[in-house]
Amino acid sequence: MRVEVELPESESNNRDEATVSFWYVEEDEEIEEGEDIVEMITEKTTFNITAPVSGRLVEILAQEGDVVKVGDIMAVLETEADEEEEEEDEE
Repeated sequence: MRVEVELPESESNNRDEATVSFWYVEEDEEIEEGEDIVEMITEKTTFNITAPVSGRLVEILAQEGDVVKVGDIMAVLETEADEEEEEEDEE
């Protein structure tokens, strides 16, 4: 299953946009649910977004320095169930 990582609305992000500061994970890297995936900054605070599921980061859509708005899709993760299905389809 593909899971989109969005900029969430939260108390730590008291604005409607933030700047991508640093990606902790690169494309094609595995990540565990709850691990920090990206650091975000606003005028008043710095906060991290964590992986909503365990899987592989297949695409980064917002690059370091990009300003994103709440709800914007920043990256796409693929769960292990999808990877297993793809491997079965290839056989």
